[in-house]
Amino acid sequence: QVQLVESGGGLVQPGGSLRLSCAASGRIFRSNAMGWYRQAPGKQRELVAAISSGGMISSQDSVRGRFTISRDNAKNTVSLQMNSLKPEDTAVYYCNAEIQGSRWESTNQYWGQGTQVTVSS
Repeated sequence: QVQLVESGGGLVQPGGSLRLSCAASGRIFRSNAMGWYRQAPGKQRELVAAISSGGMISSQDSVRGRFTISRDNAKNTVSLQMNSLKPEDTAVYYCNAEIQGSRWESTNQYWGQGTQVTVSS
């Protein structure tokens, strides 16, 4: 089985920065796309940013230029550097990873437990 463990959430003032990290562990043959989603109260979970194993990045317009996603393939980690945070960035942030447990298995999606990010003065 695979576990995703997140860290780095918290309370920050508008304009501040936070860095989220996520580490995948367990039976991992290959990790494909890794990314971050968020869910604000009363809203659906939405993609924030994702990065392929080859480094291709997709992100939503509202965070482009403020958030930077990166990954370390050797360590199976993905990070999200969040700068110029706004109150509307407040949400629970979830790490997501597409992981293949062995060369004979199909890829499965895994989720972290979520970490709260609150942007408020």
